[in-house]
Amino acid sequence: MWIPVVGLPRRLRLSALAGAGRFCILGSEAATRKHLPARNHCGLSDSSPQLWPEPDFRNPPRKASKASLDFKRYVTDRRLAETLAQIYLGKPSRPPHLLLECNPGPGILTQALLEAGAKVVALESDKTFIPHLESLGKNLDGKLRVIHCDFFKLDPRSGGVIKPPAMSSRGLFKNLGIEAVPWTADIPLKVVGMFPSRGEKRALWKLAYDLYSCTSIYKFGRIEVNMFIGEKEFQELLDQLQQKLYLIQMIPRQNLFTKNLTPMNYNIFFHLLKHCFGRRSATVIDHLRSLTPLDARDILMQIGKQEDEKVVNMHPQDFKTLFETIERSKDCAYKWLYDETLEDR
Repeated sequence: MWIPVVGLPRRLRLSALAGAGRFCILGSEAATRKHLPARNHCGLSDSSPQLWPEPDFRNPPRKASKASLDFKRYVTDRRLAETLAQIYLGKPSRPPHLLLECNPGPGILTQALLEAGAKVVALESDKTFIPHLESLGKNLDGKLRVIHCDFFKLDPRSGGVIKPPAMSSRGLFKNLGIEAVPWTADIPLKVVGMFPSRGEKRALWKLAYDLYSCTSIYKFGRIEVNMFIGEKEFQELLDQLQQKLYLIQMIPRQNLFTKNLTPMNYNIFFHLLKHCFGRRSATVIDHLRSLTPLDARDILMQIGKQEDEKVVNMHPQDFKTLFETIERSKDCAYKWLYDETLEDR
């Protein structure tokens, strides 16, 4: 099922991501109230460092570390954790993938994954949780590794010295003994977790850029990403603020890249999308006249669209087809009109 993703205009999100992989969705609602600790109806917690009591987690840390000041979401319900473990591990007949769990916090989901037979690498950004997480892996013959790392700070673009919890994906994967596999091979591992409640849009765009450029974690193959993300457009103001959460499972397609859409020109494809959705009410032909020296009418005719076709009526696959049609055109040596906005930011 194709679904919208938070923070981006609906069709722009789908255009960048729907063609990139297969999406599955599990909906839930987590109730939060501004400035108050979050308790919810589906076993999800929006606040950190407050930990909700669990039978197997009776000694929560008393003091929050500096890393805990940002709100994070955790799975705190055992039944929900067991359900997610079944989803993440997939069919019992297939050997389980290595799971990278992002910011597991109190470890409720971690324990459910281990009990289900998974091999887990817990990437925890808050040192406060690390001793407890390490205790979950005792007597399990290395099925759990705990690393002080923030998945959402992998491969920072700021440059300079990288200090924990930031880390380079190359160093992390080398430490874990994970080697790159061809894009056409099977999924090498799965990433599970929740997008941070702040900076969801930024985190999602980074994943999209990394995917299309085959950089960061995608240097190592078609890594499957399973993330809970909030959908602000669906917030409802009741007695308390209701925030709908969705579990997005993104599996990059083996045939994502073609002769005309590659990791070398993906940034032009993104520029096309951003340009079009800068004025969504305009016609596609108006945008094409600003983007390419090619005959805009002829391009639209080739993809079966009328001259009065509007951006809002285009489907995700239409944008990919449009881009590839321009790329393979032989009518002009230069296919795109460049400006400073084309740079990858």
